[in-house]
Amino acid sequence: RDVERSRGLGDVYKRQVKAGTPVPSKGVLAFLTFIAKTIKAENVVEIGTGTGVSGLSLLQGMTGEVVLTSIDSQTEWQAQARKTFRDAGYASHHFRLIAGIALEVLDNLRDGAYDIVFVNGDELEYGEYVAQAQRLLRPGGILVLHDALWNDLVANPKDDSDEALIIREALQAILDEKSLTPTMLPLGNGLVAALKN
Repeated sequence: RDVERSRGLGDVYKRQVKAGTPVPSKGVLAFLTFIAKTIKAENVVEIGTGTGVSGLSLLQGMTGEVVLTSIDSQTEWQAQARKTFRDAGYASHHFRLIAGIALEVLDNLRDGAYDIVFVNGDELEYGEYVAQAQRLLRPGGILVLHDALWNDLVANPKDDSDEALIIREALQAILDEKSLTPTMLPLGNGLVAALKN
């Protein structure tokens, strides 16, 4: 069954890339599966469903009575994600797709109940997502921040685009938070993983 699911992810990834749909890099997807498996994640929040490629990567690493809660305002993408998960053999009780504004939905999720919070949403809200993740994660849980270098613009101090500025602020908030132990990984457009102590 794991082999079937792995093949399913490769097929989904190829289809999405061919269709021009934005998807995380293969390295990011492999890391999501790895980290979910490493910490035996059962409850995960994903901010930014996309078409289900990253969610499927998380599901493949999760164990036990898993539930992936994935939030996106794009209902057509969530419909594709639902099909992606079902085609990979996941029953509907293993994923909860919520169509809506992420910051509004996150306010309704339970404190300290999640093993992983994967941030892949609107870069202009990364600061708020980081704050919400700290509340949602259990001790030992992991925040994963996608596009942390934003096409290498975040690392360029001369770049003052809105996305670069907000992501810099979010990264600084992670560094300043004593309850988080972060690391930067050279995957995709930069990936930050931060352990909640």
